[in-house]
This record gives sequence, structure tokens and C-alpha cells, in this order.
Amino acid sequence: MQPESESPKPLLIYDGDCSLCLRCVDYGRSLTGDAVAYRAYQQVAGKLPQIPIERFRAAAQFVDRDGSISSGAEAIFRALSYAPGWKWLLWLYVHVPLFAGISERVYAWVARHRNGLSRLLGLH
Repeated sequence: MQPESESPKPLLIYDGDCSLCLRCVDYGRSLTGDAVAYRAYQQVAGKLPQIPIERFRAAAQFVDRDGSISSGAEAIFRALSYAPGWKWLLWLYVHVPLFAGISERVYAWVARHRNGLSRLLGLH
């Protein structure tokens, strides 16, 4: 097993063409600092053939240090778990099925409407 310092950083992959996504990534980066790498799927999709392009287009993807992949709300909570004081969201997601279900539904709705929400919020 590699020492943690030699392990790759966890990676959150997002839609680089989405203004709302970019704003959320900026906020996430401000919380996690250098603990998490952030890349647009348009930059990395070809390097990660195990993730179909449809999954990148539908939701954020998170590749953890061990290579495990999560998507949607779970991806966001896993990324935020690397920020001081934010691990509780992942704990709720993992241990409270109702929280996980609601989180994924809200995430899916926002993801489907992200371009309209970007315009509505004046982020274009």
C-alpha cells in the first residue's frame, strides 16, 4: 500500500460548460483547498474510459484515492468530506437513507435544469 502522501488526490469532475457548476466548484475549492483536484469532464473524459460520457453529462463524478467512483449528490458529499467541518454531510448520506434519497432527487433536478438556473441566477 502506498503512503497517503504518494496517493493521487481525489478528483471531482464537473461540467466545464455550466456556469452554475463552475460557481459551485469555486465554492467547493474554497472549502477543500488542495485536498481535492477539480477538472472539467471535457478535459478528462478520454482519460477515464471506465466512466461513460453520459454519466459525465448527467452528473458530477468523484474519483476517490482508492479509485472508487461516485456520482451526483454522493460525489459532492465525498468531495466535501475532505473539507474541515463538512464530513457530517457524507455521514448523513451514508447512514440516513431518507437524506440520501432526497439529496439525489434534488441534485438530479438541479443537474437537469442547470443551464436554465444559470440564466435565472445571471451566471451566464
